[in-house]
Amino acid sequence: MSVNKVILIGNVGKDPEVRYLDNHVCVANLTLATTDRAYTLQNGTQVPERTEWHNLVFWRGLAETVEKFVHKGDKLYVEGAIRYRNYDDQNGVKRYVTEIFVDSFEMLSSKSQQKPQQEVSAQAQKPEAQIPPKSDSDLPF
Repeated sequence: MSVNKVILIGNVGKDPEVRYLDNHVCVANLTLATTDRAYTLQNGTQVPERTEWHNLVFWRGLAETVEKFVHKGDKLYVEGAIRYRNYDDQNGVKRYVTEIFVDSFEMLSSKSQQKPQQEVSAQAQKPEAQIPPKSDSDLPF
């Protein structure tokens, strides 16, 4: 048995790049930044903040959701699998790419930080998602 599972929580670096393939399949790409905070060791050594950038790939329905609701600066929770590929660039130099193929994600940005059209999470596309109350009077609290 083997497992290829990646879990990331980070901030979107730029608006997603979305394209539709010839067979009308949607693909979205974006970068996600994860940052380790700076800290000081007991001996006084200061360790600086470190940011890692991750290339995320979304397919089909997830890509369509990303196109509608995800923007630069949003905080995301992402689950997926890591994939590696390589290619030769125009100068014949071999380039290596590491990507996360996303299986699911949730938006973590607070509603006050989001634009109005961003208030739906990726989970809303699943059939078992709950329907929101019709009015504030329907809320249980």
